[in-house]
Amino acid sequence: MAGILEDMGFEWSEDPNQANVILYNTCTIRDNAEQKVYSYLGRQAKRKHSEPDLTLVVAGCVAQQEGESLLRRVPELDLVMGPQHANRLKDLLQQVFDGNQVVATEAVHIMEDITKPRRDSKVTAWVNVIYGCNERCTYCVVPGVRGVEQSRTPEAIRAEIEQLGRQGYKEITLLGQNIDAYGRDLPGSTPEGRHLHTLTDLLYYVHDVPGIERIRFATSHPRYFTERLIKACAELPKVCEHFHIPFQSGDNEVLKRMSRGYTQEKYRRIIDKVREYMPDASISADAIVGFPGETEQQFENTLKLTEDIGFDMLNTAAYSPRPGTPAAVWDNQLSEEVKSDRLQRLNHLVNIKAAERSQRYMGRIEEVLVEDQNPKDVTQVMGRTGGNRLTFFTGDINQLKGQLVKVKITEVRAFSLTGVPVKVQEPALV
Repeated sequence: MAGILEDMGFEWSEDPNQANVILYNTCTIRDNAEQKVYSYLGRQAKRKHSEPDLTLVVAGCVAQQEGESLLRRVPELDLVMGPQHANRLKDLLQQVFDGNQVVATEAVHIMEDITKPRRDSKVTAWVNVIYGCNERCTYCVVPGVRGVEQSRTPEAIRAEIEQLGRQGYKEITLLGQNIDAYGRDLPGSTPEGRHLHTLTDLLYYVHDVPGIERIRFATSHPRYFTERLIKACAELPKVCEHFHIPFQSGDNEVLKRMSRGYTQEKYRRIIDKVREYMPDASISADAIVGFPGETEQQFENTLKLTEDIGFDMLNTAAYSPRPGTPAAVWDNQLSEEVKSDRLQRLNHLVNIKAAERSQRYMGRIEEVLVEDQNPKDVTQVMGRTGGNRLTFFTGDINQLKGQLVKVKITEVRAFSLTGVPVKVQEPALV
């Protein structure tokens, strides 16, 4: 969307009060994110009373969820648009400039995006490969606001990655709500009865794009994570040994009520298989505490799974009821006090296990892709290892940005590392 606005002649402003167009790209996974939108909108809506030419836009999941009711709540809004209309922003704004108040939330087939995306980094880039979600997790609002799964064709994905390689990007992250479900909606099947297009096949297909040094993907769903995919990741040298596979709960009954489609035993087998092929792989995940009806024992099963697996990173959240989801209206909601207590206990364990996992890096030489300057220490640069550990070391960002640098790790923390660059010995001439 930023790329479209720039193509229309707009320039970025650091001060929203100086902007002619203000666009809020919104999330509705948690209630606090949604409430922030209304807070920001309130301030700008008042400004519009004295500056009627100000254009206010709400895009993303809150827009899709609320639709026309957003206009009733904030009548100063000019445009409300769901996620699937992002590449139509120019046409929709033109309707606004012609004097219309526009709501674009109807379901559409996502056409191939021909815009040039504006990316915050010149080193790493995100590449969408599948939009939407067909899952029906009882806590999640995503399927209702992002639509059904729509996979891009392998040819379109590769073309975008080839362009990124020509532009100097070194790392791409393939994105999807459930990325390992990629290709289920595309036509064709193999003689073995497998979908013709899968994430595994896509990794093989894009692996040799010139200029791209690293490939990541997120977010994986345990329901679709296969040994074939794991084997491909082990075989393909550009694919980073980092896997983000949410488990959400360590208790089978809670997982069943969440409609996640797997058990904690299956999840453990996936992690065991990853570590069989790639013993040093970095594993991260998401977990929810305080799901309706979750008992203390069920929560402790989540603690046990966290303890046993030892995640490099675990994103945690207390359950938040979301509009239109089945779990939001169940009568066995837990108190905020219980949810807060469980979240604190889980986070304490996460920090301990992450610190333990970091110890394996001490003294090792890691390859770090330099992304930017350390904002807290301008004498340092920062980047990530293949295992996704943020790493700092002394260096000149003007010389090192976008470079893969060998770094000896001298200091470890739970979620980051510090090291010193190591000169690579040049081969002797004979």
